[in-house]
Amino acid sequence: MTTYAQGKQRVADQVAEKIERLIVDGVLKVGQALPSERRLVEKLGCSRSALREGLRALRGRGIVDTEQGRGSFVADLNGGEDVSPLLHLFRSQPRTLYDLLEVRALLEGESARLAALRATEVDLLLIGRRFEEMHAAFDEPQPLDPREHARRDHAFHQAISEASHNPVLVHTLQSLNELMLSTVFASVNNLYNRPPQKRQIDRQHARLYRALCERQPEQAQRAAREHIHGVRDNLREIEQEEQRLVRATLRLEGWN
Repeated sequence: MTTYAQGKQRVADQVAEKIERLIVDGVLKVGQALPSERRLVEKLGCSRSALREGLRALRGRGIVDTEQGRGSFVADLNGGEDVSPLLHLFRSQPRTLYDLLEVRALLEGESARLAALRATEVDLLLIGRRFEEMHAAFDEPQPLDPREHARRDHAFHQAISEASHNPVLVHTLQSLNELMLSTVFASVNNLYNRPPQKRQIDRQHARLYRALCERQPEQAQRAAREHIHGVRDNLREIEQEEQRLVRATLRLEGWN
């Protein structure tokens, strides 16, 4: 015979599972505040007591945090920046930049392919907004900080990954978020102020966006990979230019 307490617990478990699904699907993101208790009760179709039990379970799993005066919000599921010494090492070593670009080409190429196949009209609307925001950055009255350019560029690529509707792929990319953003910043900081390279990046972004809108998976995958490979090749060329300049300067100063 099912007791009242068991029935209540099952409802609380269902509430927790529904909230977990919203997080996995990217509807609720890390650091985002959960809707009010009243709205959650309405949306999830449960009682206030079941909701509170479900949230208590999620707090116990480290999925939701609650702070006095702030309410409940999605916890940092990666455990914070200081948890992984390996990620710290990757971030501190400039040579890993090219390894990260290699990973981006693999993961974002597949994200783009899946997005072209699976994106809803709402996904395409969001990708379009990020695309427009990225380009509108150059029409601002005051020049934007390179980090803001990088944030908008990264947001465009992130919207594409979310449109893949593969939660594991999305969260894998999010777990590398800080590292991925560093590659975008390197691109912005070194290439956006060089007109030929900037025009190339603009064409690549436009080609990727068009392939998604036209739902062409193979073209979208190719466009994403070519974009990232192009960034890699341009950064390598800049690095080689700097090395040639150093060698020439040393010769001029009589070091040979």
